[in-house]
Amino acid sequence: MNFDEFSVSLSKIKNIPLPAEASQFKMSPPFRRELIEEYKERIKDAKRAGVMALFYPGNAMETHLALILRKTYKGVHSAQIGFPGGKYEAIDKTLKDTAIRETWEEIGVPNHQIQVIKQMTEVYIPPSNFYVQPFIGIAAQTPRFIKQDEEVEGIIEVSLAHFLDETNVVTKSVTTSYTTKIEVPAFELNGHIVWGATAMMLSEIKDILKKVL
Repeated sequence: MNFDEFSVSLSKIKNIPLPAEASQFKMSPPFRRELIEEYKERIKDAKRAGVMALFYPGNAMETHLALILRKTYKGVHSAQIGFPGGKYEAIDKTLKDTAIRETWEEIGVPNHQIQVIKQMTEVYIPPSNFYVQPFIGIAAQTPRFIKQDEEVEGIIEVSLAHFLDETNVVTKSVTTSYTTKIEVPAFELNGHIVWGATAMMLSEIKDILKKVL
């Protein structure tokens, strides 16, 4: 979809109610409800993070979404696909500021080039005890991406058409921090498997976009 047309349509989502958990749970791992119950005491002290679903014009002005492949490290999110974003810091006034700042730090898109369109539904991540607040944003110009080498293995540019294609919703067997192999719903985007919290956030974004596109 042409980015100029997308931008006009995207403005319509500002006053649309969020699909929230009804949408997120379409892409939820089967063990999530049990984990939430198990972690109900820890949730009270959960850390906060902000992430950005950044749409922008790519080649021939086609609309794209930026995702990142995280570095391999000793941690629960090692080598996973996610949004640019990170932990709330004292310098941030709001979680929106966190998401914008981290997008600059991780993929090099300057703050002034990002227009935040809508705050989505937060997602709790049990393994790291984080509440993650996603935002939908746009960059009017094609970004000159610069990845943060310490944390980001690669930047994944997904076309809007590919993201919205229903054939890219799949079921995959994955290894988690809780079990060796389990079948989970996932997105297959640019050859990468996206599941868990990121897939849940993508599901809500996809459902709200389909109301206006």
